[in-house]
Amino acid sequence: MSLTDTTQKPGLAGSSATAVSSSKWRSKLQLIVVLFKLRIVFLLLMAATGGAFMAAGGWPGLGNLILLWLTGGMAAAGASALNQYWERESDGNMGRTQKRPLVTGEIAHPTWVPYVGIGLVLLPSLAVLPFNPALTFFLVLGAIIYVGIYTIWLKPRTLLNIVIGGAAGSAAVLSGSAAVGNWNETGALVLSLLLFLWTPFHFWSLALLYRDDYARSDVPMLPVHTTPRQAAWWVMSHTLPTGIGGLLLALLPTLGWVYLIPVVWITADLFWRNAKLIHTPSPQNAKKLFMSSNIYLLVLLLAICAGTVAAAWAG
Repeated sequence: MSLTDTTQKPGLAGSSATAVSSSKWRSKLQLIVVLFKLRIVFLLLMAATGGAFMAAGGWPGLGNLILLWLTGGMAAAGASALNQYWERESDGNMGRTQKRPLVTGEIAHPTWVPYVGIGLVLLPSLAVLPFNPALTFFLVLGAIIYVGIYTIWLKPRTLLNIVIGGAAGSAAVLSGSAAVGNWNETGALVLSLLLFLWTPFHFWSLALLYRDDYARSDVPMLPVHTTPRQAAWWVMSHTLPTGIGGLLLALLPTLGWVYLIPVVWITADLFWRNAKLIHTPSPQNAKKLFMSSNIYLLVLLLAICAGTVAAAWAG
């Protein structure tokens, strides 16, 4: 083909069309991941799964897990979409959130978002109501706490917004124990308390990293209204009881060494990174603590699943 020939070969045209189509699908998938906060949904489902294993004292059954993942995933995704719709204007003031699709205009007509969000919460909740009202209660409770109490009421008004907002994670754990028919099992209740304590130090370390963003958005996050070192001590005030509580979980007969060994390691890492943040409250150390808090929760929950199954087999 000459330099002046603008005719595209059939094979090249087909390859170009395929590449464009693939790019569109990736873009749509990314939009779904961001709009419904699927990374956070994954963590909530892991918390719910941990609650299910604790309540069952071992393997909770594939049917119960599928029910939990479907209903819990839909409800959490719906609440996340409602959160983003409500905060779409303030999100535009923060570098961390200004590329969300409701901010950029990627979703040109967003009026459908709250309807889809409410539907994702209510449909699975009502579907399980006839045979598992406790599961329905905790699915709806988690959404109410996250959207109504945290997003709409507390977040714009108080420095301690995320302290109460952490109860949404507790509801996720109890939805897991409810899915196996034993929502008030002792281990599940303790795990729900740990999620309540974990959420503030996880989010405050992130807020320390994006302190200027929150200051511009006029959201009264605690690290914006204290010095970075004071905020690091506030973080430790929740890291300490969370870490101790996680270690004390090993005393339950449904867990054991399989649980304790990895949790000791990740708890030590968590305290070390929080101590470093207190000593040097820099954005880099805040980021490292934030990442460590994610790893801590994931290791804790996986250790719960492995520990309960191992204890059940040993028994």
